[in-house]
Parts: sequence; structure tokens; C-alpha cells
Amino acid sequence: MSLKINDTAPDFEAQTTEGKIRFHDWIGDKWAVLFSHPKDFTPVCTTELGYMAKIKPEFDKRGVKIIGLSVDPVDRHASWAADIKETQGFAPNYPMIADIDFNVSKLYDMLPASTSGDPTKRTAAENQTVRNVFVIGPDKKIKLVLVYPMTTGRNFDEVLRVIDSLQLTAKHKVATPVNWKKGEDVIIAGSVTDDDAKKTYPQGWKSPKPYIRIVPQPQ
Repeated sequence: MSLKINDTAPDFEAQTTEGKIRFHDWIGDKWAVLFSHPKDFTPVCTTELGYMAKIKPEFDKRGVKIIGLSVDPVDRHASWAADIKETQGFAPNYPMIADIDFNVSKLYDMLPASTSGDPTKRTAAENQTVRNVFVIGPDKKIKLVLVYPMTTGRNFDEVLRVIDSLQLTAKHKVATPVNWKKGEDVIIAGSVTDDDAKKTYPQGWKSPKPYIRIVPQPQ
């Protein structure tokens, strides 16, 4: 069974470039992004890791921790970091999991349970399913799953946008419309009756249809 939104994110212990962690303890009371890579020294992932390092302050502002994953060992991660710094201008400033026993990749349904052997002898093509993004809340529930093909770089600006929506809608009974960005109008959640909505929004709302109730973003 593949992991779904609102499933509990599997906990695990793993070695990382910043030491051994237990995942749920590492998350603590923060949000987290786990993003995975099929293999070290792959071109698309090199650009992604560098960009993620560049925009890490944006995740910090939102109380979101970042952690990467590749099946290669820690020493290869360190060598790759030098290449990332040289080519992208930023080296990873967040931990990278060394998933050498494929445990995390299997727990998160990115590789088959039968996967085994020496990770350094596997090709990126063999690990091509390990191109995922998981956003996990402080409650350790999965809030978003994105799966990308090998040839398409991930859009981490979109991940930030989704996190803005997730954090807002976790706090207020609203939903965000298509292409919404922080600060724009939102929609009163369908679970809120008109009577209850009037208590929260006494000034009323725009309603092009009865089921669409538009209000300014709550603060």
C-alpha cells in the first residue's frame, strides 16, 4: 500500500551528514520536508540540492526543517556537496540521509521491498522511483506527496507555496483557490455553515455562487 495524505509518516533511524537521527524526534514540533534522490552525482538532483540550500531561509521562516535522502553512503554525500557548491553556488546546509540499506526508501514506498545489494553499484535508472517530496506536519502526518520523473527538476517554490497554504488552512477553516499565493483572498471551507461563517466574518464575503465564499486571508 502506498502512503497517502494524512497517513503517519514512517519513523526510522538513519545516518545522515549531520549524525544519526530518529526521524520523528528530529522533526520535533516543526514541519518537515523529506526529498529524495535516486543517486549521488546525478545532474538534475545536483541543481535541486543547490537550489534548496539557496532558499533554505524561506523554509526556516516558516518553521520547516529540510532533509534530503540518497541511497549512497555519507562519504559520497560529502564529495557530492563539493560539486554542488562548485556548480550551483550553494552547498547543502541541511542533513542528507545515507539510505545505504534502502530502509527509508522502502518505508516510503519508493523502492520495492525486495531491493537489496550494494547501493553504490546500483544505477540512477534502477532507483528512478526515488524522486519524491514529502511534506510532514508537526503531528507527523503526511500533508503532501509529490513524485517527479528522472528528467524533470522539482519546483521547490511550489513546495513553499503549498506549505503556506497547509499552514494557513491548519490554523483557519479556509481553503486556498487555484494558484493562490500568500496574502491573496481565500475561500471559506465547505465544512463551515453560513451561520458560523457570519460569526467569524461579520463583514460578510463575496459569493459569485452560494458554494463559493471568498474572504481576505485571515492573519
